Amino acid sequence: MDSAALFKLGYGLYVVTTNDGVRDNGMICNTVIQASSSPLRVILTVNKANYTHKTILKTGLLNVNVLSEDAPFSVFERYGFKSGRDADKFEGVEAKRSANGLAVLPEHVNAVLSLRLHTYLDLGSHGMFLCDVEEAETLSERPTMTYAYYQANVKPKPKPAAPAPAAGGAKKWVCKVCGYVYDPAENNGVAFEDLPKDWVCPWCKHPVSDFEPM
Repeated sequence: MDSAALFKLGYGLYVVTTNDGVRDNGMICNTVIQASSSPLRVILTVNKANYTHKTILKTGLLNVNVLSEDAPFSVFERYGFKSGRDADKFEGVEAKRSANGLAVLPEHVNAVLSLRLHTYLDLGSHGMFLCDVEEAETLSERPTMTYAYYQANVKPKPKPAAPAPAAGGAKKWVCKVCGYVYDPAENNGVAFEDLPKDWVCPWCKHPVSDFEPM
């Protein structure tokens, strides 16, 4: 089976925001779809290793921030490359608030949906959340960021290969599922071995166990 064929499916890119009762959290998500119009409901799936999965189950509330094409790579670094268990992803961000009290990104978003969990389904590696839409607002007319646009125009292009590190030096790791390469040089020098155990691939959301050294 050529699992890479699934990468041809079209996706939007979103920041799902929650609050664990102590602080705001956000994660990059590409699996949000409208499920019905009456009642108005949407579905999203979240890897069970993500802190957001636990927070939605705990509180039943979440916001979906629809990213627009002007979102820079730094947005994906902030909300996709670290875990909310260990980091305050809204540090230094003056977030807006929706009626449910959850954070709304102050920029690079063209719409926001405030959701309440209706039904949860365990899908194995991921959990599926069927949610009622309690509030919806259009914030701008900028085009929605798609996964294809992100790959072509936002994600930094690969750098020329550097000489292999000396024995014991930092090395790169590659996701066996989607091919994403974790390079410590591009992640503030953080070695792959030092990442939190619940860190997931920013592309396909698979866990660290699906990476192998290059």
